[in-house]
This record gives sequence, structure tokens and C-alpha cells, in this order.
Amino acid sequence: MKRTVATLCLALVAALLLSAPQAAQAKQLTGELEIFSWWAGDEGPALQALIDIYKKQNPQVEVINATVTGGSGVNAKAVLKTRMLGGEPPDSFQVHAGQELIGTWVKAGRMEDLTPLFKEQGWMDVFPEGLVKLIGTKDGIWSVPVNVHRSNVLWYVPANLKKWGVEAPKTWDDFFAIAPKLKAQGVVPLALAQNWTCNHLWESVALASLGADNWDALWSGKLKFDSPEGVKAWELFGKVLEYTNADASSLSWQQATDMVIDGRAAFNIMGDWAAGYMYTTKKMQPGKDFGWLASPGTTGEFMFLADSFGLPKGAPHRDNALAWLTILGSREGSDAFNPIKGSISARKDSDLSKYNGYLQSAAADWSKDRVVGSLAHGVAANETFMGGFASVMEMFLKTKNAKAAAKACQQLADKAGI
Repeated sequence: MKRTVATLCLALVAALLLSAPQAAQAKQLTGELEIFSWWAGDEGPALQALIDIYKKQNPQVEVINATVTGGSGVNAKAVLKTRMLGGEPPDSFQVHAGQELIGTWVKAGRMEDLTPLFKEQGWMDVFPEGLVKLIGTKDGIWSVPVNVHRSNVLWYVPANLKKWGVEAPKTWDDFFAIAPKLKAQGVVPLALAQNWTCNHLWESVALASLGADNWDALWSGKLKFDSPEGVKAWELFGKVLEYTNADASSLSWQQATDMVIDGRAAFNIMGDWAAGYMYTTKKMQPGKDFGWLASPGTTGEFMFLADSFGLPKGAPHRDNALAWLTILGSREGSDAFNPIKGSISARKDSDLSKYNGYLQSAAADWSKDRVVGSLAHGVAANETFMGGFASVMEMFLKTKNAKAAAKACQQLADKAGI
């Protein structure tokens, strides 16, 4: 009997010990969580899917969805800079993985190292090693990636191409061969939007012109921007611009995509958030209502970017922010967010049955293609170069002077420390 009682007591003590960490984890968070991002409008539902998970797990926390509209974060980054320098950081903010964060706020000593969180959650194993290196330095890991996007994608509507008697171009020579035929039918060959989309188009054109090795060499300083290869990339870009719409600067990226959808334009080169827009907002089916290829001349190359969130030093509600980051890196959060956003999971164990046909094809390409980093979306270069490149682009759009643009880029690279 004594042995039975003792055994029961030991079992009870063991049960209490095992339940202690769970009780600690179940501690209710309270207060606020301010999430700063540029995911508004058509991208809002994907963010809301993450917020819904957070609210379910932390019902006592008031979530403040602080979005600043503007494609690729062009407006949000300016607001964030004011807040960070003013000592009023949000609890967590969206940032492109890579040099956009590391070369700016990490370098300035304003971010917390998230290595302990990565180890605690087992993320060192579920995120690709190359991606972890990209978001980290020798001193730490600085953000949690929530997705992987592809930049170099050509979008079209199969039924429209059939009507016009053309096929989607695999090279720029193919494009230049069919562009006059499209113009003769009153169709814009390539839809373009406001200036940041010009930067986006440039990187796909430059990748086609340079090749992956030389593209990477630009950002390591091994190839000069004003080299003959660099000038040639600008020359090709200038030729491509001849077949774009004159009202580009007044359009959003969604409006440029709408031109393709409604048949005013044949093609658009945009990141695969365009697939999210067409699938989620426009209710179009991938492979049937819209089609895609790697942008001309970049077959077998995957120009990527990743949205991520970091933890600024001095975050007003640090524990709440850590709970947010935990959801972002989780399989549940990733697989709730990405199918809506039009991106693939940064994790290696995502449930692809939840993803549409386009995203499944992107995941397959991600696993086998040559991966290179996006300039327009913060992977390849720091904010100094990115900010200056916008001015170079404005100059080129006015002058179409390839040599001057290439020279200005090299001067900018020297200034940015590339």
C-alpha cells in the first residue's frame, strides 16, 4: 500500500513538473502590439490571416495594424526612418530580408539579435541554410522571414495571346519580334507602372543581359557597373522601354496588371504578388485564366526576395512582439499567409497541397533554379544604393543615356561601399 501511495505521489509530482512549462507558456499576454507594414489593400487579407492567428492565441492583446500604403514599401520606409531615428519604433516592422535591414538598422545598432528565438523554435533546421545566412551576420540573426517571392516573372492571359496570334516570349529577341505585331493591333506589348516598377523591370532585364554570374559580381564589386557589360544592360533596358505604356508613372502595379487582365496590354513583368492579386482579388485560376514564364532571358534563374519582420531595440511591447515573430516563423502562420499573398513559404516543410498551381511551380523552381538576389526589393544592396538608384532611374527615363546611367551607378556603388 505504501509503495502504491509513493508511486502515485511520484507520478503526481512528475505530472506537475511536466505541466509547469506549459503553464508558463499559457500566460496571457496583454496590452498592445503595433505591426508596421506596407501590406494594405489587396495584400491586406494575407496580413489579416496572420493577425487572426495571433488574436486567437493572444485574445487580450490589442493589435494595431499600422500600414502605410505604397508598392514595395516606398512610403513606409520613409515613415519608419522618422520613427526609428526619433526613438519611437513600432513593436515589429516589415522589411525585405538582406541588406535592406542589415545595411541600415542592424548596422546602426537598433535591432535585437533573434538567434535565441530561432534556436528555441527549431528554425535553424526548417529554414534553408542559405536564407538564414542572408538574414544574419557573424553577430546574429536579425529578422524572421515570412515568405519567398520571385521577382523575375512574366505574366499574361493565354486567351488574349491566342486571339492576337502570339506566344509568350522566352527571350528578349522573341519579345522584340512580336512587339510590333501587338502594337499594330492596338495592344501595349509590356505594361509598366510607377517608377519603382521600372527598377523592378530593370533588374530582370539586367539579369538577362548579364547572366547570373555577372549579376552577382556587380554586388560583390568584382564587376564594375560602368563596364561594357553594365552599359549593355542599360542599352537593352532602353530598348524594352520603347514598348511600354506612356502613362506608366500614373499607375499602380495593380493597374498595370489590370491592363494585362482586360487585354489592353499583352505582358507585365512583376513579382509573384501579382499571382496573389489575380487569384485572390480577381478570382482568376492559374494556368487557365492567367499564365506565366520566367522573364525573358532568365529561364532557370530565380531572382528572389523575402519579406520579414524584425524586433527593434526599445520595442514598447517586446513580449507581444516575440509572440508575433513566433507565429510568422511557424508552419501554421506561413501556410495561412502565403497562399493568399501569392508567395511560397520560406520553410522547407510547408504543406504544398494548400498552394495553388502557380505557387507549386514556384516552389519547384525555388528548389532547383540558380537563385540570385533582387535589387529592387532589398536583397542585393543596402538602402544607400537603393535610394540613389531611384534617382539614376529617373535620370535614365528622361535621357535614355546608357553610359551615363552606368557611370552614375558605379559612383553610387563606390558611395555605398559595394
